[in-house]
Amino acid sequence: MNTNATINTSPIAAASSESTPLTLVVGGTGKTGRRVAARLSAAGLPVRLGSRSAQIPFSWDESSTWTAALAGVQQAYVTYYPDIAFPDAAQRLADFAALARRSGLQRLVLLSGRGEPEAQAAEQLVMSSGVDTTVLRCSLFAQNFSEHFLLEPVLDGVIALPAGEVAEPIIDADDIADVAVAALTRPGFAGRVLELTGPRLMTFHEVAAEISASCGRPITYIPVSTSEYVEAAIAAGLPSEEAEPLAELFAHIFDGHNASLADGVAAALGRPASDFRDYAAAAAATGVWDVSALTGSAS
Repeated sequence: MNTNATINTSPIAAASSESTPLTLVVGGTGKTGRRVAARLSAAGLPVRLGSRSAQIPFSWDESSTWTAALAGVQQAYVTYYPDIAFPDAAQRLADFAALARRSGLQRLVLLSGRGEPEAQAAEQLVMSSGVDTTVLRCSLFAQNFSEHFLLEPVLDGVIALPAGEVAEPIIDADDIADVAVAALTRPGFAGRVLELTGPRLMTFHEVAAEISASCGRPITYIPVSTSEYVEAAIAAGLPSEEAEPLAELFAHIFDGHNASLADGVAAALGRPASDFRDYAAAAAATGVWDVSALTGSAS
């Protein structure tokens, strides 16, 4: 399986004049899904969002919703919530892929996790379904610090994670979306596994320093144990059935095995991956980390 050959320099191909495929974006309101949907729509390509709140609802917990979501769809971008490495994810993805094939799906791009054996088991089941599949194995998302579970810690000024002193090749979700759209709109991606990382390894101390420099106030990283993380997450409102598997996943992800770079972004797009510093500057410019704006106080 070739994972390195460069395919193209533009993420979006022109729509065919004969047939414009309908794309189902599962997780269409999530960090990568909404970016993929926006790019496809901007290119004039029809999109169906797959989420609980969509016009045609989709839920991983309710397989009865899958058939209607797949009706008339030729290709799909698929993310699994809460995480592809969670229990039951592999079987549900296998069932979904089998149904998708019977429904006429021709192309599938699957978001996966880098260095996660459970995720790789799910990948293999999807890739063996008979649908042309591209797997995007991604490292930690930069946008977790501005759009998800790490936003509140940044606002509080303290990022506490069970990550020790490990260095991570943090990836920008916009890069993931660009690669996903390329895989959905251009030939040459079927059967490929692309590992997507940022261009440098960063400890969380360095991450905190970059965010501090961009938002103009001190952000500190504090390593914690997995039990401490679970306790804090539950206290913050995360259900224990999500907090505990998430902490276990972190314990695996942050054990140092991902402390290497991959060239999947460059291979797919013909350009380097975006740097975390550029992400931090852009995020800060939106005001998402502006505590004074949130409290209504003067800066």
